[in-house]
Amino acid sequence: MRLQDQPLGQLARRIPGATGIFHDYDLDFCCGGKQTLRDAAAAKGLDADSIEMRLQTLQRDSEPVQTDWGAVPPASLIAHILTRFHERHREQLPELIRLARRVEHVHGDRPDCPLGLADHLVAMRDELEGHMQKEEQVLFPILARGMQAAAAAPIAVMRMEHDDHGEALQRLAALTNDITLPRAACNTWRALYLGLRTLREDLMEHIHLENNILFEPAATQAAHD
Repeated sequence: MRLQDQPLGQLARRIPGATGIFHDYDLDFCCGGKQTLRDAAAAKGLDADSIEMRLQTLQRDSEPVQTDWGAVPPASLIAHILTRFHERHREQLPELIRLARRVEHVHGDRPDCPLGLADHLVAMRDELEGHMQKEEQVLFPILARGMQAAAAAPIAVMRMEHDDHGEALQRLAALTNDITLPRAACNTWRALYLGLRTLREDLMEHIHLENNILFEPAATQAAHD
């Protein structure tokens, strides 16, 4: 089967570095991970053959030192998610909120100012914090103990909330012209948008690791128990 006929989520977990290519083309491999590369590219008017060629090059040149998260025990992947993403999001959002409020205060009279961004980031922070606490206190301990049958219902809830996070990222893109800096943007504005791009990439990678790698085997096993 050609790569472009495989789901984005499957490609993202099978080919190390594929997520970077998907970011380049703004292809949603986390919440939209069940869509094939061919269909996702067609929906955006992209050349699926070109994207496939880049993925094939990755497969040939992939560095063996990259971690295959699908091959590690759930507890190890959970530890990585906690340090690389949960802790990181808790550092990112307060500063982004501060920067957004500053930009709105100083440049609120400009038509390209992202008015409402700070409040949206506050809502994202609150929703994400509640989500991460439920994972840390309920779901992750279940998965770390190998109790897949008990994880089916919490996984379903977390996946629905991941969809909500995806919608929040779409709203963020709408407020910021897809995080595109306007002309003559000040340093605060530049720092804000750089941080927003990093947040978006981190959150998409975070959701991908959970939906496509951590949750999928547990959900599949629970369905057959």
